[in-house]
Amino acid sequence: MSEKSKSVFETLNAINVNERTETKNKLTYLSWAWAWQIVKQNYPTSTYTIYEDNDGLFYHSDGRSAWVKTGVTIEGIEHIEYLPVFDFRNNSVPLAKLTSTDVNKTIQRSLTKAIARHGLGLYIYAGEDLPQYDNTAEDIKPSEKPKRIKLDIGDENWDVVLNYVAKMKDTQSFEDTIKNLQTKYDTITGKPKAELKKTHEGK
Repeated sequence: MSEKSKSVFETLNAINVNERTETKNKLTYLSWAWAWQIVKQNYPTSTYTIYEDNDGLFYHSDGRSAWVKTGVTIEGIEHIEYLPVFDFRNNSVPLAKLTSTDVNKTIQRSLTKAIARHGLGLYIYAGEDLPQYDNTAEDIKPSEKPKRIKLDIGDENWDVVLNYVAKMKDTQSFEDTIKNLQTKYDTITGKPKAELKKTHEGK
């Protein structure tokens, strides 16, 4: 498909954002500034909106907690995101303890998620590891494209395998985790050995 015929979603969803993320409290965050930079580079007329409540505040409330509402418009299409204001433990901040800093950080996260609805970094929120298409970000060379790994383990074994991968992600590399799955499958899953097929796509 030529660049000219690609939709906004296809263009943005093709960009690998892995180098621009950080993880805090088991949540992955994408840099708001970088995400907006990529959007404006590709679509200069893009705009964003921070929706105020009836009193002109940048957050909305039910009297107990708060959330923000933001929208990002690209090529005439707006995607809106609602996001609760939460603390470092990912719990909703009580309205009585709400600060402007809490609201500002939530607005940035909300705008990033609104951008994701247009395609950029959407796979982060889907719990995947790689974008759906080839990388097109200018700062990523073709030789640096990460490999996409597939495991054919049978539908009934996915929960066990995914839990193992999540458990080991902070103690060893993904490649080592996959190797362990190949060689220690019986011990890890406690189930009869199934054939594991490992394939690499893209170089």
